Amino acid sequence: MEGPTSHFYFSQRLRLHYVDWGNEGAEPLLLVHGGRDHCRNWDWVAQRLRDRYHIIAPDLRGHGDSAWAIGGGYDMGAYIYDIAQIVHQKGLAPVTIIAHSMGAGIALNYCGAYPDAVKKIVAIEGLGPSPAVMAEQASRTVDQRLRDWIEDRRKNSGRTPRRYATLDEAYARMAEENPHLSPEQARHLTIYGAHQNEDGTYSWKFDNHSRWGMGGLSHADQHYLWSQITCPVLLMRGEESWASDPEADGRIKHFKNARLVNFEGAGHWVHHDQLESFMAEVEGFLAE
Repeated sequence: MEGPTSHFYFSQRLRLHYVDWGNEGAEPLLLVHGGRDHCRNWDWVAQRLRDRYHIIAPDLRGHGDSAWAIGGGYDMGAYIYDIAQIVHQKGLAPVTIIAHSMGAGIALNYCGAYPDAVKKIVAIEGLGPSPAVMAEQASRTVDQRLRDWIEDRRKNSGRTPRRYATLDEAYARMAEENPHLSPEQARHLTIYGAHQNEDGTYSWKFDNHSRWGMGGLSHADQHYLWSQITCPVLLMRGEESWASDPEADGRIKHFKNARLVNFEGAGHWVHHDQLESFMAEVEGFLAE
């Protein structure tokens, strides 16, 4: 497929990467990937919309071809700042956003902080833990949560990036992670999601330390931010995913103007697992 051009911008002194699909005179559309992913996972979506939008897809800090944050600067506030910076620096507001998973959580919080900067948002499974998981988390005192966080980070600090002898081995791992992917999708995601090490092996580009910080937003803070979103919101979820249904668990009530679409035969990566159905819903929503 004919691809985009690569560019960089700076946020908190980090050199962050994004791709630009051209068509600069058109309305801006920002595509935000999820955790341990990269900007080229949106290529199939971008190809379908590039004739109508000026599409920009960033690599989040610690992901893809963006710099890693020394010192573990991966809290929610840092990610939101990065999105605020690319919107500000590139003059994208009012921008339409399509985002997935962790990226959708970041984007929704950005929408709540800057409601006038966003025209519409499609959020694929970006609401985080279910109310049941939140209740379990709340049952632990703050000192317990802090000790658990420190222990988790201490264990994680000893991890080294996994090395695959060949790109085919990395491709096999990608295909194993999501059985809904076609061979072409899995290879494409692997090619752009891995790099070759000096010894000839391959590793994933994401930083193993790119996980939430202890000092992130509380669930109550996020619910408040969702309530401040003024643009139309389209929530999406795969019925085979771990994510709970926000209508069934009540979380959709925090939005002023949101509706939900559930997809059969899809897991967490709805935009990969059911591309045609996903695009039909997105294009209908964007045309409203």
